[in-house]
Amino acid sequence: MAAGGAALAALAALGALAALWLWLRRRRALGGAGRVCVAVLGDLGRSPRMQYHALSLARHGRGVTLLGYLQTKPRSDVLDNENIRIVPISDLKTLQVGPKIFQYVVKVIAQAMQLLYTMLKMDQPSYVLLQNPPGLPSIAVAWVACLVWRSKLIIDWHNYGYTIMSLIHGRNHLLVQIAKWYEKLFGRLSDYNFCVTNAMKEDLWEKCNIRAVTLYDKPASYFKETPLELQHQLYMKLAKVYEPFKAQYATESVNSSAERSAFTEMDHKSGCVIKTRGQPALLISSTSWTEDEDFSVLLKALEDYEQYINEGVKLPSLVCVITGKGPLKEYYNQLIDKLHFKHIQICTPWLEAEDYPLLLGSADLGVCLHKSSSGLDLPMKVVDMFGCCLPVCAIHFECLHELVKHNENGLIFRDSNELAEQLKMLFLEFPTLEGKLHNFRRNLRASKQLRWDESWDQTVLPLFRQNE
Repeated sequence: MAAGGAALAALAALGALAALWLWLRRRRALGGAGRVCVAVLGDLGRSPRMQYHALSLARHGRGVTLLGYLQTKPRSDVLDNENIRIVPISDLKTLQVGPKIFQYVVKVIAQAMQLLYTMLKMDQPSYVLLQNPPGLPSIAVAWVACLVWRSKLIIDWHNYGYTIMSLIHGRNHLLVQIAKWYEKLFGRLSDYNFCVTNAMKEDLWEKCNIRAVTLYDKPASYFKETPLELQHQLYMKLAKVYEPFKAQYATESVNSSAERSAFTEMDHKSGCVIKTRGQPALLISSTSWTEDEDFSVLLKALEDYEQYINEGVKLPSLVCVITGKGPLKEYYNQLIDKLHFKHIQICTPWLEAEDYPLLLGSADLGVCLHKSSSGLDLPMKVVDMFGCCLPVCAIHFECLHELVKHNENGLIFRDSNELAEQLKMLFLEFPTLEGKLHNFRRNLRASKQLRWDESWDQTVLPLFRQNE
């Protein structure tokens, strides 16, 4: 009897699955031929590469479903594009009851159910282009959805999820080992793969038997040097909220009626904008405030920089802007509050998407503290900085040389002492147009690097065309 009941239950389940299958096959998407689901189990506003994919697909006439969290607003050109439909999913909170491993398992199951339900309700795509990480549970769910739809699964490997988890739990933790096994197993089930470096391409093949095509991050067209008039408008806007952008020394202005920020002044009559005499240098860093970026390195280097000025070295004052949101922001803000600089001001704003490239294009130097958890991905923030012809000091890790060319477009450092020495060398006699800082900027201008649209058309577009 028990066996018979189990058999009947199994037949009933198979019947339900068959009915679901037939319903889904009858359901045709609006513009379904060639439609692409661009999916990320994360915040769409902080997933620029996936937004770029969506825009590139839409530019070639594809219908795009952009799936992810809406914690941060995506760019306006994504929101306003008639070929892009955004399907939001909820960022489920971790259960606060029981052991942590139990809480994590429950969250993963809930995420899987929500993601599968949302995907199967969507317009049927021909392709699912999925960001990894995070891949648990999104790779398995996307694979199941693709089976139902008979769609192609494409994974865009930005890094390995298990190496990011290891920063918190350690490499030998059970969750990390499960995530590693999962990523390798389900990663092999994809139809096509992209990755962000040649080093990752080789690693995927050697360790996972996954063939991938390298699609380097490239800056979008709006990452460029900011004209002085736009710089002034941005500084005045930021000065309403952030003290370091406000004019500090009104007596130094030649024109007392000028509108002034800490960096620029505009004559009201002529509208002419000039740099403020004795302006500070503008240093910028962007971050997700996570464990793979140790900002104590920058804070210690700034302490050393302050000491150089106190010892009589001719260096400018600094305004250090650290942009971004993330779990460790409050921790580092507390450290910053304990610092008492006379020549350095630090602020940690969250910028609107349209203001971020303007600020990069206005800055004098970028600093990157991203240390890849796998040693195989590259910091997109540096790509954006280079798009703005902004020289960079970046902390060393294994494949960084694929992006930052030491003594050519920036400098690579290993610790806070080395970074402090680099800041001193680059800002000596600032703002003169001599020295390494100017040479790096000139080299970046001359490099004429590919932009995202050109790179995407060369690397990704042929894959879609050959499968039509």
